[in-house]
Amino acid sequence: MRIRLSKKLSLLVIALGFSCVVMAQQEPQFSQYMFNRMSYNPGYAGSSGSICATAMYRNQWMGFKLNNPTGGSNPGSTPTDILFTFDMPVKFLHGGLGFTLVSDKIGYHDNVEVALDYAFRMFWGEGNLSAGFEVDLLNSSINFGDLHGPDEQNDPSLSNQEASAMLIDGAVGIYYQVPGKYYLGLSVKNLLGAHSDQIQFTNARTVYAMGGYEYTPSMAPSIRIKPSALLKTANFSYFQADLTCLVDYRNAFWGGLGYRVNDAIYVLGGVNWKKLRVGLSYDFTTSRIGGFKPGRSMGTLEVYLRFCFKINVPPKPPTSYGNSIYLL
Repeated sequence: MRIRLSKKLSLLVIALGFSCVVMAQQEPQFSQYMFNRMSYNPGYAGSSGSICATAMYRNQWMGFKLNNPTGGSNPGSTPTDILFTFDMPVKFLHGGLGFTLVSDKIGYHDNVEVALDYAFRMFWGEGNLSAGFEVDLLNSSINFGDLHGPDEQNDPSLSNQEASAMLIDGAVGIYYQVPGKYYLGLSVKNLLGAHSDQIQFTNARTVYAMGGYEYTPSMAPSIRIKPSALLKTANFSYFQADLTCLVDYRNAFWGGLGYRVNDAIYVLGGVNWKKLRVGLSYDFTTSRIGGFKPGRSMGTLEVYLRFCFKINVPPKPPTSYGNSIYLL
């Protein structure tokens, strides 16, 4: 039974990677999504009013032992993601600009994505509303030499040892926020559904809906309670939901709990020090691949860093001049 289960788990991860060839790419996921909104919605770019740089690292399913049941020496990679974003408000553009770099490894796939964002922002009601678009450049590669099968000599899909493709795609999104109160966003990633015949790769159109709220109890004004949610669907055939609640103390310390439906329960925590924000999260796997047993998923670790600052340009002093007027 253990050998059979190990093969099933290994096949699951290999299928996750190989599904990109036969079906579609799935977007990377992050438990600290509320601090990483621009990677989901281009309308967020510049909305903080500061120049911000964000970095995240996610090591998913730690301790998960993979065995390649197809006979190869390389069992593939569990999901590993590195993300970097930079965004800033640009006054003369009436909005903000953003930049995103993502490295995503899963199965036998290695994806690197670069994205440029622009958001147009205007005041609406008591908050501000923005509409944004994004241009994505994605390089996807796969080493077919690591895949083996009973008829690999006659399988044209395995004839190339390594193949890669460069794809261009895009995203659009709308984002509304009332600073210090709540935010709402709706976006579509991989809008063009870019496809490569060379590696039989198709980007899955992914819809994201996000929202968050801030509440300060009257009995504890130094505490802010921040529930949030992220809903997503790929091609309307795969659905996932994250529900999280954070507690912030004097904007210096924060912590909370989150739940990803049918996947994980996670804890989050972090500190704010001047202009730097540091956070950690740990996912307890609740699906069948978890269980704190040898060879099973021992959980997922995620690290988050964010640095923000403002450039204040002092107003020019008023100028005066004399002009003599003679009355005749």
